[in-house]
Amino acid sequence: MASMETKVTSIGNSLGVILSKEMLARLRLGKGDRLYAVETTEGLLFKPYDPEFVAQMEAAEYVMRKHRSVLKKLAQ
Repeated sequence: MASMETKVTSIGNSLGVILSKEMLARLRLGKGDRLYAVETTEGLLFKPYDPEFVAQMEAAEYVMRKHRSVLKKLAQ
C-alpha cells in the first residue's frame, strides 16, 4: 500500500483536504462522489461511500449500544 500525503487547507469558511488525481483514481472517486470515514485504532479510514456498508455500520453500532453489557462480559 502506498503512502500519500495531503494538506489541510481553507475552503471558504471551512477546512478541507485536496485529493490528488492519483488518490481519486485509487479510490475510484470523482467530483460529487461521497466518502465514508471509518474510525479505526490507527486513525481514520476513508472509503468510497457505499449505502450498504453504511447500513451495516449503523446496525453494528445499534447492537453495540443495545447489548453493551453482554459485549463487555464477552470481552473478559
